[in-house]
Amino acid sequence: MWLINSPIGRKVVMSVTGICLILFLTFHCCMNVAAFFSGEAYNVVCEFLGAHWYAVAGTVGLAFLAVCHIVYAFILTAQNLRARGSERYAVSARRPEVSWASQNMLVLGIIILLGLILHLYNFWGHMMFAELTGMQVAHSPSDGFAWIQDTFSNPVFSILYLIWIVAIWFHLSHGFWSAMQTLGVSGKIWLKRWQCIGLVYVTILMGIYAILVLSFWLGFAPSMCCA
Repeated sequence: MWLINSPIGRKVVMSVTGICLILFLTFHCCMNVAAFFSGEAYNVVCEFLGAHWYAVAGTVGLAFLAVCHIVYAFILTAQNLRARGSERYAVSARRPEVSWASQNMLVLGIIILLGLILHLYNFWGHMMFAELTGMQVAHSPSDGFAWIQDTFSNPVFSILYLIWIVAIWFHLSHGFWSAMQTLGVSGKIWLKRWQCIGLVYVTILMGIYAILVLSFWLGFAPSMCCA
C-alpha cells in the first residue's frame, strides 16, 4: 500500500496524524482554560467527558493516531539513517536554514513520549481509567481540578511538565509547517507564512499550558471554595 511502503506516503501519514494531534492539543487547551477561572466549571467539563462512550471512543481514536505518528516517526528516522550510511557519523555544521528542532525531532519525540506516559499516569489513569475499572483513587475520577492541584503542587512534576511543554513547542514549531509542506499547501510564497503562523500558534498554545502549570505550582490558581 502506498501510504505504508512509499517514503512520501509515510510522510503524509506523519503529517495528517500530526495535524490531528495538534487539533486535539487545541481542544484540550480550550478545556483547560476553564481551570484558570473556576474549579467547578472545569469539573463540569470533566463530568461531561468522563467515561462516556463518546469520550472513550475519542480516546481510542486519539491513541490510534498517536501510535501511528510514533511508529512512522521511528520508521522514517531509521530510513533516513540507512540512506545516509556512513555520512551519519560525519560532523558537519548546521546550515542556517536548518532549524535545531528539525535535526533533533527524534530526541524531542522521545522526551514527548516519556512526558505522555507521565501525563497518562497522573490524569487518565486516575480519571477515565479509574472510572471504567472502578479503581479506588484519592479523589473522584470526575474531580479533575483536584488532580490538577495535586499534580502541580508537586515541584518535581511541575518541572517535568514544563520540560515536556518546551519539548512539544520545539517539536511543533518545526512539525506544523513541515506538515503543510508535505501536504502540498506550502509553496515558495506560503512556506515563510506557514512558518510564522505555526510559530505564533504553537507559542500561544504551549504558553497557555505552561502558564497553567505555573499558576497551580505557585498558588495563583483559583480554589474550589472561591470558584
